[in-house]
Amino acid sequence: MTQDKASPGYGRHAFGAGIIAIGLLGLVLGTFHPGQPVPKDFPGRAVLAYVVAALLVIAGAGLQWRRTVRWAAGGLAAYYWLAVVLLMDGRLIFRNWREYLAYSNTAEQVAIAAAALIVFVSAAPLDPILARRLTRVGQVAFGVCAVLFGGAHFFYMNLTAPLVPKWLPPSQLFWGYATGVFHIAGGLAIISGIRARLGAILLTVMYAAFTPLALLPLLLSKPDQVGPWAENAVNLALIGAAWVVADSLRKSER
Repeated sequence: MTQDKASPGYGRHAFGAGIIAIGLLGLVLGTFHPGQPVPKDFPGRAVLAYVVAALLVIAGAGLQWRRTVRWAAGGLAAYYWLAVVLLMDGRLIFRNWREYLAYSNTAEQVAIAAAALIVFVSAAPLDPILARRLTRVGQVAFGVCAVLFGGAHFFYMNLTAPLVPKWLPPSQLFWGYATGVFHIAGGLAIISGIRARLGAILLTVMYAAFTPLALLPLLLSKPDQVGPWAENAVNLALIGAAWVVADSLRKSER
């Protein structure tokens, strides 16, 4: 570890909890998370789903301890960048490149991959210049994902607005557009490096607010459906991912 490298920070704990939640969901359902679209006719798919889910639980737990954080984060980064983003979601983007949803859905997996990369770099004994460059790659990747998330609010307002509680003033439509703007503003701040840490912190707070205001009520209203469980698990991982980005910007804020 070099003196100018940021420590893994506390965000990795929330991030790890999100990864554990995704893994536990896979173990309970015996299948891959919806964000990991493995073809249904893939050989040994059921067994592979259990193996991957178990490894995610182990990796998420490994992020909680300094002695294992490097290996856990490295394994997560490799799995998400190479298997999930490149092979699984990359295939879907290639087939559905005209649909915005293909990019915004993939952005969730890229955001997780970016956070895993940042945590790995913060814990690994890398050359300082290489460490800074890889960390910046992770930060920018996450920022781009936030911009894509914001765009999805505008493209799919019919799906976004109903998630906002009806009692929250001034209206569901207002908060649907507002959170889209907040996503884009936070993402651009991280990409540009201008008020980047503030942008990452505010994104963390916003994702944290999504759970009690939108996603948990959705889960309670539809506990028998996979979608709400999956969305809550991914959102927990995104809370941790945004927090990881904020931690990594502590020494690079302008």
